Amino acid sequence: MQNKIVTKEEWVEARKQFLIKEKEFNKLRDELTKKRQQLPWTKVDKEYIFETDKGQQNFADLFAGKTQLIVYHFMFGPSWKQGCKNCSFVADHYEKSIIHLQQQDISFVTISRAPLQILGDFKKRMGWSFKWVSSLGNDFNFDYDVSFTKEDMKNQVYYNYQKTTFPAEEGPGVSVFYKNTDGNIYHTYSSYSRGLDLLIGAYNYLDIVPKGRNEEGPMSWVRHHDRYKE
Repeated sequence: MQNKIVTKEEWVEARKQFLIKEKEFNKLRDELTKKRQQLPWTKVDKEYIFETDKGQQNFADLFAGKTQLIVYHFMFGPSWKQGCKNCSFVADHYEKSIIHLQQQDISFVTISRAPLQILGDFKKRMGWSFKWVSSLGNDFNFDYDVSFTKEDMKNQVYYNYQKTTFPAEEGPGVSVFYKNTDGNIYHTYSSYSRGLDLLIGAYNYLDIVPKGRNEEGPMSWVRHHDRYKE
């Protein structure tokens, strides 16, 4: 591949014109972020008990003294032998970000339906240190539309705010919660599918190189980071 070849002066002029578009995009992104933060909340009334490295914990415990909680819904079904490669790609990005998020009154927890021991074995294999808990004994994943029953999958499942066909019993997603000083917990935001692109720093790098994402389908080239040939 090769784009049009121009002089240095012509290149600078073209770049300056594109910079105008980039600044417009940044302004729109800031506006979208503000509107996201102004979305209404809904109260979490259901009690959830999770299996964790520290024993059983309820949902409030996952806040770990913070008022804000980010949950990554990691695709890892009860009978799976390893976690989803695409979710692993996302996890590689937030693994080193969590310590910084904690400085901004945020707790970050990964939740899957696989048994805790299986999650721990896979986390050790991948070299991760983030908090990963099992929701196998509760309805959390089903209530937040990232796990589906076999009966649901015979027809259409509810995912990304619409009825659709889905190829697996687990789906990826991210959900955000807030805990008031009175102890009440509220669901403030959830995002699925392409909405998770915001969490993937590597895509931002791919988007600035000539070949772009260079993929036949979303994340079709991605592997577990210990399974690349090089």
